[in-house]
Amino acid sequence: MPLVAYALGAYVAGLYSGFAHSALLLCATIAAAVMIGAKRNREVALALSLLVVAGSAIALADDRAEERCLRRVQRGDSVSVVVADSIGPGGFTRASIVGCAASVSLSVARGRAEAGATVVARGEVLRSQRGLMIKRAAIVRTKRPHVLARLRAAAGRGIDANFRGDAPLVRALLIADRSDLSPEIRDRFAAAGLAHVLAIAGLHIGFIVLAVSLTFELAGVPRQRAAIATIVVIVFYVAMIGAPVPAVRSATMLGVLLSTRVAQRPTARWAIVTLGAGHAVIDPRVVLDVGYQLSVLGVASMIASGMLGTRLRLHRLRPIARWVALTMLGTTIATVGSAPIVAWVFGRVSVVAPISNLAATPLIALAQPMLFLGMLLAPIPPLARFVADAAHPLLFALEQVATRSAMLPSASIGVAPSLVTAVVAGVMSGGVIVAAASREWMPPATIAAGALAILVWLPARVPGSGQVELHVIDVGQGDAVALRTPHGHWVLFDAGGAWNGGDAGRSIVVPYIGHRGGPVDLFVLSHPHTDHVGGAVAVLDVLRPPIYLDAGFPGSAASYRQSLAVARDEHVRWMRARPDAEFSIDGVSLRVLAPDSSWTASLDDPNLASVVVLARYGDVRMLFTGDAERPEEDWLLANAREWLSADILKVGHHGSKTSSSEAFLDAVRPRLAVVSVGAGNMYHLPTPAIMERLAVRGVEVVRTDRVGTIVVRTDGRVIRVSADGDEWALSDTSSAR
Repeated sequence: MPLVAYALGAYVAGLYSGFAHSALLLCATIAAAVMIGAKRNREVALALSLLVVAGSAIALADDRAEERCLRRVQRGDSVSVVVADSIGPGGFTRASIVGCAASVSLSVARGRAEAGATVVARGEVLRSQRGLMIKRAAIVRTKRPHVLARLRAAAGRGIDANFRGDAPLVRALLIADRSDLSPEIRDRFAAAGLAHVLAIAGLHIGFIVLAVSLTFELAGVPRQRAAIATIVVIVFYVAMIGAPVPAVRSATMLGVLLSTRVAQRPTARWAIVTLGAGHAVIDPRVVLDVGYQLSVLGVASMIASGMLGTRLRLHRLRPIARWVALTMLGTTIATVGSAPIVAWVFGRVSVVAPISNLAATPLIALAQPMLFLGMLLAPIPPLARFVADAAHPLLFALEQVATRSAMLPSASIGVAPSLVTAVVAGVMSGGVIVAAASREWMPPATIAAGALAILVWLPARVPGSGQVELHVIDVGQGDAVALRTPHGHWVLFDAGGAWNGGDAGRSIVVPYIGHRGGPVDLFVLSHPHTDHVGGAVAVLDVLRPPIYLDAGFPGSAASYRQSLAVARDEHVRWMRARPDAEFSIDGVSLRVLAPDSSWTASLDDPNLASVVVLARYGDVRMLFTGDAERPEEDWLLANAREWLSADILKVGHHGSKTSSSEAFLDAVRPRLAVVSVGAGNMYHLPTPAIMERLAVRGVEVVRTDRVGTIVVRTDGRVIRVSADGDEWALSDTSSAR
């Protein structure tokens, strides 16, 4: 490994210790730098230790600069920001502050802007975990998105128009836009060890480079000119998709590799990795980005596997056997190498990754150039759609690989995404990479094996937080809302939907609760529609709550009938929901408000018979409405108005215009509204009119299609909201209501 790689590694390690504000981590990093440098000479050891100190100092200075920026914004009555996503009333997005590196979260009440636009935002400014939160913001666009953002938007529109049903997956593969991917698809790819496929990286750009280079050479272009032309095409591609940082990083590494071939000056593999990781010299805060961490670890893992393959003499095998062996070896080490980040983000480590990648890699190699060609041909719709149709079988096969791999027994190991898990997994991956790249492999391999044993058996169950937590789990177009008591017990409202070959209960809800630990004491089914009951069988079979509360309204969904059968077989007590029925779990009071059996007798729509429950803890009240529509809301206003007032409202029917009447919202008077809805859903929910209706009343709205899973915590008085990696507090309930 070249000395420059050690130098950059020392600097990056110093950045991590500085951003962590940990003197202990800084001392440990300096000690490791001295030990590594001492193998060469004292001067190298001193230089590496100074780079660690410099990195830590730069990170601390960056934090201080960001803090000054945030304080300046808090003192003002408006702030100029660049929004990350298209935004309108009731929307939520991240935005970067113009003039400094800090960012804010925006909860918009008035105004609209497209992704990448510069806006002036005015609203209530609060400190949050990631900086600032501007609540009920009024935004005014002051500047159009820059040209790169407009190019990316145009590319996205072309993909949507020509790839149609495949557009969400193609957007992820081509322009690094995963916002429209359903959570079940993301979960399948994660369980199959293919999460990296859904993010732009060297793999995607490398296949395009290979295809473009071969095309030029087959056309008779001399090899050097072909390499130069390929570099130009890749620069054009990266600009066309808006120059996202991962794509720029990957294109830079591949461009340098091609340039060295043109100049006939081969460069060491570790030097290319160092170039890609060198982004941290320009932007220190990039080391905290998951994409940066995954790309650097992924490339380092592949280089280490190549070195191991050479030592094992795999190049002597026959072509097909060599390709299989090298692919299996590379994906295995890459999977282990990225385990800390995958465990932190997805709460799991895939076991089937080597096999799934063996099947997926050829599909990506064929599909990626075709997708690129389809995007280029977007101005000529007939040709673009012809290419899109030709690519469809490959995309379908790729999804099938992910689906079938994820369905294999023990396809992934569930781990609790805690700091301890991440540290142990980091030790494991580091040991594997070092063992693969080193001839003296036994010591690091032993360390990795010990860390893996701890990781697998590390208890996933954690004690209760002492607070009540509301988890609005992102299950796509459906509901799965979990209430966690101060002692770590759960009440689960609905279990998400089902799809061909799987369901949200088994793939999302059960792992989500399992990773956090604690028993489910009560399962409440709001009504027997598939997007609510689809995952109930898995929930009842695996989590085995002692009570299954249901309105008893007959439903036609097969999953509803199956859930009743499983409840019977697993001795889960089925109870009919009746108005005024009450439950008390760890100090949390639950009161059923609807439906009434005399009311449901004349109904033929399960939505109108949704189970409505009011939860209370201290001064905080939460109202769960299922898919209750206006007729049931009117029944509640006539028969249970005194119980409707709530601080937190789970918006009925995913924000449909059939629910959330003005009279109902005036009776509830929520301060926070959470909407469980799928990104890019076919029903076009939530309805903009309902979002505006909430915004006009000063209600803060958070949606799973925009921010993923939402977590609300309260001690019975103060309410804190966590969404999209940010956290902020609502005002004191005693003064607000």
